[in-house]
Amino acid sequence: MSDRTPAGQFLDAAIGLLRRIRDERAESVEAAGTLIADTVTDGGRLFAFGAGHSSLAAQDLVYRAGGLALMNLLTVPGVVGVDVRPATLGSALERVDGLASVVLESSPLRAGDTLVIISLSGRNALPVEMAVKARELGVRVVGVTSVAYAAQTTSRHSSGTFLKDHCDLVLDSGIAVGDAELTHEGVPAPFAPASTVVTTALLQAVMATAAAVLAERGVEPPLLRSGNVDGGLEWNARVFEEYADRIFYRH
Repeated sequence: MSDRTPAGQFLDAAIGLLRRIRDERAESVEAAGTLIADTVTDGGRLFAFGAGHSSLAAQDLVYRAGGLALMNLLTVPGVVGVDVRPATLGSALERVDGLASVVLESSPLRAGDTLVIISLSGRNALPVEMAVKARELGVRVVGVTSVAYAAQTTSRHSSGTFLKDHCDLVLDSGIAVGDAELTHEGVPAPFAPASTVVTTALLQAVMATAAAVLAERGVEPPLLRSGNVDGGLEWNARVFEEYADRIFYRH
């Protein structure tokens, strides 16, 4: 595939962003992976949340072959994915004050847990409020966002702050404002978003770090295996039983 084609240009752009993550985010990835490992060894539970397309990266961590079985999806009705009708409703709900508080009050989150909040812009009321309220509950928050938005856009939360301002750790995806890597003289709008590719890879790097840290401590990481390989279902059944009180998607 020629790098002069749109496909080649997009893949080169994505590869460049991934290399930047590898070279410039190693310290924050290590810190986030260690925090996840600490939560596992301390008896805490793991949760991930993202709204709209940010939910794709959150869902990729849950019930995932090769992933930590303890990662649970924190759902907010109407904003997880684009299956809501009309699709614009999900975006509108992200801007509603008070929604995150209601969700957290009815969730199993408790002090000592860790919540990964994924929001590309980090500017909407929902992720900001969720981070604020979660930390008030004693939950540790890892924010996955593009810090550039805080410098180039305005917050939609009443405090005027962004997700990055309310986290124990911030993972900066480095995605440019607008999330479009390509332009073309015959196309009136920029196109080819890379945030899903980069954010998913960033979080899998964190999970890989967490698994290695646990192993170095002499703790078997509670990993799932593919159900499509021999012995995978039996392996997973053992993990589910051992950690039943910390895996909520099985209930």
